[in-house]
Amino acid sequence: MICEEIFAEAIAASLYGNQVNDDNAEGLLYAIIKMQSDFVSRISHPEPGLTPKAYYKKLREDFTSQASEIIDQINNL
Repeated sequence: MICEEIFAEAIAASLYGNQVNDDNAEGLLYAIIKMQSDFVSRISHPEPGLTPKAYYKKLREDFTSQASEIIDQINNL
């Protein structure tokens, strides 16, 4: 659901922003979709050899990091 919210914010920023570069906006939307797909597949297939607690902790950290980067890019549109 977080990816959906970020996607909606990116679309709103691209439609109502002052100086919007369409290529940057499209690239950003693609990155959000790719991020969602990547993390859904990572949730479904944990890496062998790691404890579930450690694996999902790293997964949350990675997601937070990527989401923060995308949010910063939306703010710069």
